[in-house]
Order: sequence, then structure tokens, then C-alpha cells
Amino acid sequence: MVGHTLIAIVDNIMVGKLGAAELAAVSLGNSFIFVAMSFGIGFSTAITPLVAQNDAKKNVEGVRNAFHHGLILCSIMGVFLFGVVYFCKPLMKLMGQPQEVVDLAAPFVDLVAFSLISVLVFQGYKQFADGMSKTKYSMYAIIVANVVHFVVNFFLIYGIWFFPKLGILGAAIGTLTSRIIMIVTMHIMLRRDEDLSPYFSGFSLMNLQKTLVKKIFEIGLPSSLIMFFEVVLFTSAVWLTGAIGKNAQAANQIALSLATVTFMFASGLSVTAMIRVGNQKGLENYEYLKTVARSIFLLTLILEVFFAIVLVIFHNVLPHIFLENNNPDKLVENTEVIGIASQLLLVAALFQISDGIQAVVLGALRGLQDVKVPAVITFVSYWIIGFPICVYLGLHTDLKAVGVWIGLFSALTAACLMLFFRFERLTDRLKRNHEQKINTNTEI
Repeated sequence: MVGHTLIAIVDNIMVGKLGAAELAAVSLGNSFIFVAMSFGIGFSTAITPLVAQNDAKKNVEGVRNAFHHGLILCSIMGVFLFGVVYFCKPLMKLMGQPQEVVDLAAPFVDLVAFSLISVLVFQGYKQFADGMSKTKYSMYAIIVANVVHFVVNFFLIYGIWFFPKLGILGAAIGTLTSRIIMIVTMHIMLRRDEDLSPYFSGFSLMNLQKTLVKKIFEIGLPSSLIMFFEVVLFTSAVWLTGAIGKNAQAANQIALSLATVTFMFASGLSVTAMIRVGNQKGLENYEYLKTVARSIFLLTLILEVFFAIVLVIFHNVLPHIFLENNNPDKLVENTEVIGIASQLLLVAALFQISDGIQAVVLGALRGLQDVKVPAVITFVSYWIIGFPICVYLGLHTDLKAVGVWIGLFSALTAACLMLFFRFERLTDRLKRNHEQKINTNTEI
């Protein structure tokens, strides 16, 4: 998960050397892309609990069907999302963003939006492998992708050797290339695994089952909305800080990039929760299911407290990584960006804990295939509670960018608490119903 995020992080670091306007443009462009990508990734998560549940039952045909249907639907979703982003691109001009930033972002969006097809196909493979507890393959694929991405970026952003200097367009080409390589690498590795290769047989568009397609959509669409609600909230922070000014927007992107890296550890544990809870649901062992889930929650809490301490200690140091500090022409601009970013990192340190725990609880609920109520909870937390606070404190008080991030903290904390209570109530009910079923069968 860290590797997946590093593609955007490396873009920010390497493009940030060109200036604050270029960094803000990549931030704006990626905000559009990431909204669509999050919706697609949320949809793809429907594959993992279905695969994990059937794998626990040793149902080979069930695993194969979940994989095949999921991969086909993810591919269709990737094409759909590319079209949505491409045709919604003019919205950037209607959102009060600096014209210089919009002009730089437009060609970047075109290429990176096309890479969404690759991302969703990769997710189809990844979620299948995750459900089979084969999580290392996606790690290997993303490492290869990051190496390719860095090399292409290095030559095309700065015009090294005989390559043209393309600036942020070079970063877009690097992203697209790396994501294509990522799919190829993943496919080859999965086909060569003796345990997984049997599931690649019998692949046909003509074998789609209406009931399974419906099941994937019933899990996938609410999961998409859950990720959509959160990502759009964070994207709104990009737009709100853009309305404050390009330096505030660049600072927001720096802080968000660093916070996202630490969050990816919790996101990885969220996948763990989804797999292991899905396994135990298949076995109907609800007592052990709760033990597994609470263990993951505790591990996440420990990790996020550690990351929060790191951000507090180094909040004045970390922003320097993203900007060129030796350019006298940009000294005043960069100093302001670093100052704002360091304040945002202090707020980020606080919401690390809430963000991490709500992520793993969501993973556990997905493992239970419970997504509709969590979708409502996340909507209320992010848009009824968090967003109004972001707008008020960010645009109508002197807190500005810091106020936006206080709103984010409020949203994540509300989601964390409500989702945790949902998980506890649901698992208690499942355990009680299962015990009643056993007692009834025993009496009969």
C-alpha cells in the first residue's frame, strides 16, 4: 500500500523542484484522478471477502467465479472512470483555482486518467491474490512499478541525457508507464504460482452469472461510496486550500503526502482485517473473529501513535524534502509553503490515530460483507460533520489551511467512533444468532 502511494509522492517531490505552481498543478490533477481511483478501488474490494470466504470453505469453483467476475467488472469500471475524468476535466476551471495551476494540470490529467484502466485491472488481480492470502505478489509488482516510475520521471521531467524536458507531463508519462508494467508483472507472477494458476482456466465473458454480478455490485458499490466520501473530503481540502492561495495548496499537498504514507500502513492492516475476518466468517467462528479483529485494531493503534510522535518531532524538517531550498528566486515562496506545511503536520499527527483505526474497522466490516450501514456512517461523518467545519474554519477564520485540517480531524474521529460501535454491535449479533442456531439444531 505504501508503494502504491509512492507513485504520487514521487511525482510531488520531483515536480516540487520545478516550483510551487507545478506542485500545486500536480496536486490539483491528482485530486481529480484520486477521486475516481478511490471509487474504483473501493469497488474492487468486493472481490477479496468473497474469495476469502470461499477459500476458507475450500470451494475452488466459488473462488474462481469471484476472481473471473471481479476482474471483468474491474476492467469495465476502469474504462468508465477514465471517461468520467476525461470529460469532467473542465470542472477545474469552475472551482476557483489559479489559472496558472489549471493550465499546467490539464495535460497531466489526460495521461494519468488513462492509467486508471491499468490501475483497476491490477486491482482485480490484487484483490483476488489478497483473498487467497497471497499479498506479497502485489508488493513485488508495485516495487517494480516504482522503480520504472522513478527512472522515467528522472529522464523526462528534467530532460536528462537526450530526453526532452517535459516537466509535469514527464511525470504523467512515468505514471502511465509504471502502471502498465505493474499489470504485466502481476499477471506473470500469479500465473506462475502453482496454487493460483488453476484459477486462470475457464475464463470467458460468456460465463458471467447474474447472481454473482449482483453480489459484487451489492458489496462493491457501497464500498466505492465509502472510499469516495473520504477521498472527496480530502480532495475538497485541496480545492479549499487552492481558494486560499497556491502556497496554501502546495503546503496542503506536502502534508497530505506525508500523512498518506503513514496511513498506508493502516490501509495494509485494513486488508489484513478484511482477509482474516472473511476467513472466519466462512468458518462461522465468530468468537475467534472478534479476537482477530481486536488484535489488528490494537496493532494499528500502536503504529499510528508511533507515526504521530514522528510527525510532531520532525514537523519542521519533513516539508523541506519537497521543495528546492537553494533557489534564491523562490526563497520567500518556499519559506511560506514550509511554514504552513509544518503547522498542518501537527494536526495530521492528531488524526493519524482516528484515521488508522477507522480504516481497519472498515476492513473488518468489509470482511463481514457489511457495507451499507458503514456507507451511511462515513457520509454523515465526512459531509455532515467534517466538511462544514473545513469550510467555516478554512475560509471564514484566520486559521485558513489549519482550519481545513481541523475539519478533517473532526470527520475522521466521528467515523472512527461510529464504525467501531457498529462492528461491536454487529459481531455480537452474529455470534448470538450462530449460538442460537447451534442450540436449535442440537435440540432437534
